Amino acid sequence: MFQGRVLICAFEGWNDAAESASAAANIVSESLSCEVVAEVDPEDYYDFQFTRPTVSLSEDGHRELTWPTTSLLVSNHPDPKLSRFSVLIGTEPARRWKSFVAEIIEMIQDREIETVIFLGGMLADTPHTRPIAVTATSQNPEVRKIEGVEKSSYEGPVGIVSTLGIALEEAGIATIALWAAVPHYVHTSPSPKATLALVAELEGLLGVSFSHGDLADQAFAWERGIDEIAENDEEMAGYIEQLEASRDEVDSEAASGEAIARELEKFLESEQRPPEA
Repeated sequence: MFQGRVLICAFEGWNDAAESASAAANIVSESLSCEVVAEVDPEDYYDFQFTRPTVSLSEDGHRELTWPTTSLLVSNHPDPKLSRFSVLIGTEPARRWKSFVAEIIEMIQDREIETVIFLGGMLADTPHTRPIAVTATSQNPEVRKIEGVEKSSYEGPVGIVSTLGIALEEAGIATIALWAAVPHYVHTSPSPKATLALVAELEGLLGVSFSHGDLADQAFAWERGIDEIAENDEEMAGYIEQLEASRDEVDSEAASGEAIARELEKFLESEQRPPEA
């Protein structure tokens, strides 16, 4: 199914709980030695009071600005199996979504990309002590038939991932979305465990391996850090035990896929507040 050119796509913002999806896309990009070949003009799509530019010091001590944008990167990996991948990493736009989508689709068509895989992170009632569940959905009949994934039946407000995905399907480009279920009580900091789950699911889907660096060690340290907090917080520990019991019951009924799909719908239905500037 995924033998041609494939784009791996993630956006910071509403669809990126605990920075799990954007971190996974960055890991893939680094593993493939990707380089930027195209970017959108941030002036056209971003509200800089909402998504501010950042300043850093160059090697010679000069202050440099980095503006929020969306970048298309292509692989420079010498292995032909890995050189066919591209990565799209960006920040969810604040305005002119239709123009943004049209520009991204033009980039994708110019690269003759056949399939787009979206990565996302959602908040869920799930314990950090259990494996991070990843669910796959696709609106493409052929993808669903070959990969055995479900079609999303969600109706309601959506982010740029769904907006771009629908437009790509209308343009004849197949899509699939992978969503990691992030424990909602620890979403304020990055979750390397959720990132690792997304990368592993992506590898299984594509039949390739990416370099993880020390991501597994980070995931272990993340889980252990939360354990230590819970050990000193009786209320939090009790809540986690409830989540563990619920998760174990769901797993024992072999209904985890349906349960995670319901969590995805709950997440999309909830109103997300923008982060404070």
